[in-house]
Amino acid sequence: MYGLILAGGSGSRLWPLSRELYPKQLINIQNTESLLQSTFERLIPFIKPEQIISLTGVKHFSNVKYQLTKLYKSPNVLSEPISKNTAPAIALGTKYLLDKLGDDVILVVPSDHLIKDVQAFEKSVIEGEKIAKAGYIVTFGIKPSYPETGYGYINITDEPIHKGYKVNKFVEKPDADSAKKYIESGKYFWNSGIFMFKASVLMNELNVCSNDIYTNLSSYDFSKSDEIPFIEYDKMPSISIDYAVMEKSDKIALLKLESDWNDLGSWKSIYDVSKKDEDGNVKIGHILDEGSKNSLIYSSSKLVATVGLEDTVIVETEDAVLACKADKTQEVKKIFDTLKKQNDNTHLVHKTVYRPWGYYTVLAQGKGFLTKMIQVNPGQKLSVQSHNHRSEHWVVLEGMAKVLLEGKEHILSPGHSIDIDIKEIHSLQNPYDEILKIIEVQKGDLLIEEDIVRYEDMYGRV
Repeated sequence: MYGLILAGGSGSRLWPLSRELYPKQLINIQNTESLLQSTFERLIPFIKPEQIISLTGVKHFSNVKYQLTKLYKSPNVLSEPISKNTAPAIALGTKYLLDKLGDDVILVVPSDHLIKDVQAFEKSVIEGEKIAKAGYIVTFGIKPSYPETGYGYINITDEPIHKGYKVNKFVEKPDADSAKKYIESGKYFWNSGIFMFKASVLMNELNVCSNDIYTNLSSYDFSKSDEIPFIEYDKMPSISIDYAVMEKSDKIALLKLESDWNDLGSWKSIYDVSKKDEDGNVKIGHILDEGSKNSLIYSSSKLVATVGLEDTVIVETEDAVLACKADKTQEVKKIFDTLKKQNDNTHLVHKTVYRPWGYYTVLAQGKGFLTKMIQVNPGQKLSVQSHNHRSEHWVVLEGMAKVLLEGKEHILSPGHSIDIDIKEIHSLQNPYDEILKIIEVQKGDLLIEEDIVRYEDMYGRV
């Protein structure tokens, strides 16, 4: 069996904690690992790590690879040159596995699900494998526990297929009345977004149901090269796997997922799976509350004080605060989309941005300057790079810095500084046992992260 982890997406309904460049699957909300890492660990008991592919976009590639490297030394991470929704992504991953490893059953899982009963999950997967080997595309359905309007639904027929059922139709996110009727009928399941199929079966169904995707894939031969040409992939339609294949094919079977499941797609879902106090509150971070009930209060950096809230969600980050009624959390996506249209960076990135080598926090920004605090973890180093539009001034706060500048090595202790001019090739390194912290002051007419020319990089970003 092969595994295909879908590790793209922006997690817009979990704003302001989830951002476009650091989405929910990469975030540690309250556990010891990210949702992406949990997903990978969920698969390795029954799929060899080298037969798991994680598919993401170029903007998330380095973070995805770095997080998975903590679990397996050589994770397979494939990067889409441009996001085209789930159908092209799954098709691309399937073609990659087919060319590289041969025709076998593929389990496709999103990277943002919370599943605690791993043994029950594995048992369902093994049952699904039997149906997939019989030539069906298997979708794993969740028995609805309440009339949720934020999920898609799947309607089954009475025709049994092993321990599953033939699918009648897929239904978009319904209104409340329709969702209630679906539950009462007993014939509808939530669409989990987890699929299983033989590689050749999906390719055949793509040929029949979405020939434009199938034809585009024919130009790739991953047995010879891992290259995914932007110009060719950009011709892919932007379409979900449900629209492209699942709603058109007559080879779709549903198997009930026997484990627990939550896609953590909204703050309500975070509340549902979190431990609550005697008043039904979920408190994460530095919280001081008086008399609130059935509320989620999240603090990432500041004291959040609340009084007398009820059925409310409060989320604080360094640069934004969300406050909404608990039954309106699906609408947070509208805030995210509005910020994106307004080119407001609070949809895009946090003030604190995590990198494979550590993190940086934006302290101040104005016309022609930007100030950061940069932490480089022991044994880590930034890429050998240069900038076309900015100069930099570094001051060491803590630890020892090894700086390579135009081929010369400089060792800086706390209080010492160095200047880096535009286009000078340089690197900041921490080969020591202690954390390194520096202040970086950028000056220039274009102060953006994209202004980096990399020459060498230990994290594969060249």
